[in-house]
Amino acid sequence: MHDFKVASGRSNVPLAKKVAGHLGIELSETTIRNFSDGELWVKFEDNVRGVDLFIVQSTFAPTDNVFELLMLIDAAKRASAKRVTAVIPYFGYARQDRKDQPRVSVTAKLFANLITRAGADRIITIDLHSSQIQGFFDIPLDHLYASPVLIRAVRKLGLSNFAVAAPDVGGVKTARSYSKKIGGDLVLVDKRRPEHNVAEIMHIIGNVESKNVLIVDDMIDTGTTFVKCAEALKDKGALDIFGITVHPVLSGTALEKIEACAAVDKLYVTDTIPLKRESDKIEIVSVSELLAEAIIRTHDNRSISSLFEIER
Repeated sequence: MHDFKVASGRSNVPLAKKVAGHLGIELSETTIRNFSDGELWVKFEDNVRGVDLFIVQSTFAPTDNVFELLMLIDAAKRASAKRVTAVIPYFGYARQDRKDQPRVSVTAKLFANLITRAGADRIITIDLHSSQIQGFFDIPLDHLYASPVLIRAVRKLGLSNFAVAAPDVGGVKTARSYSKKIGGDLVLVDKRRPEHNVAEIMHIIGNVESKNVLIVDDMIDTGTTFVKCAEALKDKGALDIFGITVHPVLSGTALEKIEACAAVDKLYVTDTIPLKRESDKIEIVSVSELLAEAIIRTHDNRSISSLFEIER
């Protein structure tokens, strides 16, 4: 009999079920309702007293997903759970991690405070948009990377003569890691943002002519940057172009943009955020086994440092 349990909010139940399946258990039953005025109500149907509890909940839009997580943590602590670990496959609002303009909120820090004050004892998350967000928490945080599962998927393509492209300066470190592990030259796409959700491609640093290209990024939101990057690379003589991203935010018409882009052959994403619908251009690679391994090691108080590596 396991002395730990896994529960879930409503943001990504399929992923939570896969995680529980890898652990050989059933998800603990929770009831979550919206009242007619929009207020949330949560309840654990299973007894969690003295239990090492893991709550799986991504915090993408709408904000209800954040409040579900906070309320589930609070309910668990009030039900005398021994330890509550928030498993957050996608940590929303991570892009608001600094005060880059006057009179704006550092919302990533605000959410870190809320999760801590709600009673979480530990955090497990995947591919934070900014690594420094780890320092926003005053509780232990395990920052995992989806690189191992994505690299295994890409290797099945059997590509040769390829380059790894970073769509902006911030993605160079990640792209370099992929390049080091699977080979290929490193290419930088110089992107400018004149305003929010607007991207302009200025220069491509590196040679992509007659090469297959992997565009690596931690997330795709509106899809504009990814599509413009792929088109710019194609114009420079790139052959097949594949995308690799951990978090498929894909807001608005992003999915339609990617499907309509002739320059993109395939986009590999994980299931940290569920897709609104299936697409022939998108292949989903699950991180459920990675999260399950992190959960069991955390429960057993074993090191999970090997899971921080880009390849196991």
